Amino acid sequence: MNYRKLGKTGLMVSEIGLGGEWLERHSTEEVKQVIDRCGEAGINILDCWMSEPNVRSNIGKAIAGNREKWYIQGHIGSTWQNGQYTRTRELTQVGIAFQDLLDRLQTDYIDLGMIHFVDEPGEFHKIMDGEFIEYVQGLKAAGTIRHIGMSTHNPAVAKLAAQSGVIEMILLSVNPAFDMLPATENIDDYFAETYDESLGGIAPERAEVYRLCEQNQVGITVMKGYAGGRLFSAESSPFGVALTPVQCIHYCLTRPAVASVMVGYDTTEHVDAAVAYESATAQEKDYASVLAHAPRHGYYGQCTYCGHCAPCPAGIDIAMVNKLYDLALMQDELPASLQAHYRQLSANADACIGCKSCESRCPFGVRIAERMAKTREHFRG
Repeated sequence: MNYRKLGKTGLMVSEIGLGGEWLERHSTEEVKQVIDRCGEAGINILDCWMSEPNVRSNIGKAIAGNREKWYIQGHIGSTWQNGQYTRTRELTQVGIAFQDLLDRLQTDYIDLGMIHFVDEPGEFHKIMDGEFIEYVQGLKAAGTIRHIGMSTHNPAVAKLAAQSGVIEMILLSVNPAFDMLPATENIDDYFAETYDESLGGIAPERAEVYRLCEQNQVGITVMKGYAGGRLFSAESSPFGVALTPVQCIHYCLTRPAVASVMVGYDTTEHVDAAVAYESATAQEKDYASVLAHAPRHGYYGQCTYCGHCAPCPAGIDIAMVNKLYDLALMQDELPASLQAHYRQLSANADACIGCKSCESRCPFGVRIAERMAKTREHFRG
């Protein structure tokens, strides 16, 4: 296993990590099997955002006696209320949930205290200008958390975090489907036979996030590195070609400031498939050649979350709503976490007035109004 410095935290973390979300589906014994296999492979960083009590307890039991071997990303603001996950900034509930995390993980500190899922710039400013950040800084001053992090899917929020001087690292959704756009203002170039897979070919706002994080020594750990498995199938991939887990991981690890990819595991075999990256050949890691030969119009009709559709007269962050909808479609059942994130947006698909002004600005021909209607029905479930 190779290890990388996580920005200004100075922590040396395994470049393959453990994202805990899938562990909610499993028994105490199964969770221990997966975590033990991770430990044997040299994985030393895990992310526990989940508020569900059993999974927290199962993780705690699995790492008991080995706590010092793990760097834990523990989330602040992920709570369990009335039998379900609820993201909140209400400090009484936040404090109860964070103490529960400590208790169930059988520890008295969290290495990386993550301000949980901040997906709008307005929310970022509210957090950083108010009592929430004071609470988090108090945890750090007391030694209950060692470093302050933040999780987000939104590059605009990630940019603010990287420039804040307070946030030391971020958990960011990274994969080619979320990143790549030809760096051009000529719409015809979007549908060229091939495109540049280098940093210059990434959506400018995301390229800027990577640059700022590297410049300011704000480390990145990655979530959604596989796009929920979407990239493993030519049918579901926006590129029209399939990638392997090794190729997806290599894409993430070649982004500036990225230290670790937090992979979700259902089984020990999934751990092995990710850790295979460490012994993979250059040819096995090569995502660029695959993407360079992606079918013409591979993007057409697919939302790439580029944001060119904005502004919406109803105030909808269309890219974010589309991303949450696509993530939801990848699941057999609608995860409570996605439902909560969707509901907590300041405006979601329910606010769509069907004006289609966004569609005239979309370079990929996405039928946005139709998707908003489908999203509305899906999340009403």
